[in-house]
Amino acid sequence: MNTASTAGSAHARPSADIDDWRPEDDAFWESTGKRVAWRNLAISVPALLCAFAVWGMWGIITVQMHNLGFPFTQAELFTLTAIAGIAGATMRIPASFFIRLAGGRNVIFLTTAMLLAPAIGTGIALQHPDWPLWVFQLMALWSGVGGGNFASSMSNISTFFPKRLQGTALGINAGIGNFGVTTMQVVIPLVMTVGLFGALGGEPMTLQKDSGWILGKIAAGTPTWIQNAGFAWVLSLVPLALLCWFGMNNLKTVTPSAGHPIVAFTKVTYLYTMAFVPAIFVLWLYLPAPTGLGLLSMWVAIPLDIGLMLLTMKLAAFGPMKENIARQFAIFKDKHTWSMTVLYIVTFGSFIGFSMALPLSIAVIFGVSHVPDANGVMTHTVKNPNAPSAFTYAWIGPFVGAAIRPIGGWISDKVGGSIVTQVISVVMVAASVAVGYVMMLAYASPTPEQYFLPFLLLFIVLFAASGIGNGSTFRTIGVIFDRTQAGPVLGWTSAVAAYGAFIAPVVIGEQIKAGTPQVAMYGFAAFYAVCLVLNWWFYLRKNAYVKNP
Repeated sequence: MNTASTAGSAHARPSADIDDWRPEDDAFWESTGKRVAWRNLAISVPALLCAFAVWGMWGIITVQMHNLGFPFTQAELFTLTAIAGIAGATMRIPASFFIRLAGGRNVIFLTTAMLLAPAIGTGIALQHPDWPLWVFQLMALWSGVGGGNFASSMSNISTFFPKRLQGTALGINAGIGNFGVTTMQVVIPLVMTVGLFGALGGEPMTLQKDSGWILGKIAAGTPTWIQNAGFAWVLSLVPLALLCWFGMNNLKTVTPSAGHPIVAFTKVTYLYTMAFVPAIFVLWLYLPAPTGLGLLSMWVAIPLDIGLMLLTMKLAAFGPMKENIARQFAIFKDKHTWSMTVLYIVTFGSFIGFSMALPLSIAVIFGVSHVPDANGVMTHTVKNPNAPSAFTYAWIGPFVGAAIRPIGGWISDKVGGSIVTQVISVVMVAASVAVGYVMMLAYASPTPEQYFLPFLLLFIVLFAASGIGNGSTFRTIGVIFDRTQAGPVLGWTSAVAAYGAFIAPVVIGEQIKAGTPQVAMYGFAAFYAVCLVLNWWFYLRKNAYVKNP
């Protein structure tokens, strides 16, 4: 055997391609496999964290665009987070095939390097507030690459570890990766306060409304480098991409025919390009003029996008991908695929959706005083001098949700995943109704800040419950499906649940525009209540399809 291409050359720098990989062999694992697997995980985690950060950055950028007086309405700003959301969700579907087609090292390097394009492009666009809306929408669409990277990253790490450690490894990868949302919400407000790149970074703009960062407010009139929200990620993405290239591995046992790296890169680029096609088409039908035709409601756009993406994948399949597609499509015949998809929307869909929508919701609900005009009509344009800064508080909820995720898996190991899902669903019903009521009071008050503390605490409860539920639903999928089915089901459910990043900003934004933000939260509560019944019927009632426990 060629030791230069195996993991067995323990003290030499390992080849990028590893021919011999036997993680279930205890002797191999202890002598060689463990070191290689943990090194790949150590590089994968920050790469996935940055992917989440780039995907979610529009939730923060739109707030600062609002504060700087960019010439777009609140509804138009909410579409930017929604576009990033739908793009990331759509891209997860093809990304689940990448590792077996192109190799782990090749895929993670390329998809990490790809994030440089939306990061740099966003930084350039943000220096030009007079540019048309479609430019910013294009950058938001492009940032969806970061959302798609989750599927390929999780698929890659699962191949390195023995079955007994996959839960731990995937939990670390996903849990810390989710911290990209929090990292972005802390880092972006900070880097916008300084001329990080000097003359190369462009000139600052002046805040028209109060802004803030993690330690408090930043007053109107302060110079702000909003372009750093994109440019700053170059500082981490460049070294991370290099680290992926020189430190990660392709497993030949998983990807026997990846081909030359250029060939592998072509496969990935082709599939990601194909993912843009249905996303752009559906957004063109969905978005209002002048960007699109405004023909579809969101509830039609999402299933249409999913259906077109699956059709595109089937028609575009080539080589080994055809077999993977057939295996993926086989899961749709199982009713539990559909039940767990809905339940994972409750958990991860809520987590990523609220992460995207919360910053701008804070800005538009609490940033102004809601007072009637001379005719008694409620207005929402008077600046609130006591407004809390979205940048100071919005990161707390996603932080709690990401940090608590491993606890959900641990508790589910002890008492059963479906029991945990049932409990958190009850909590989410109650918290959603309560936060909706608080939003209603705040949006009708000249001093909305008096309602901010209960608003924030209730959202932290929602994030905590969704984080625990992320762990419990993953655990339930592992109980219900065998190992040949669990992977495709996890990929499918994570892709559909990621549409929460599209749904939540749109629903909340539309209801704020209508003057009834509480309706959005009441609607979410109703959905969670339906899922309570679904979870009980499938997994907890006396004659459940699968008792869990």
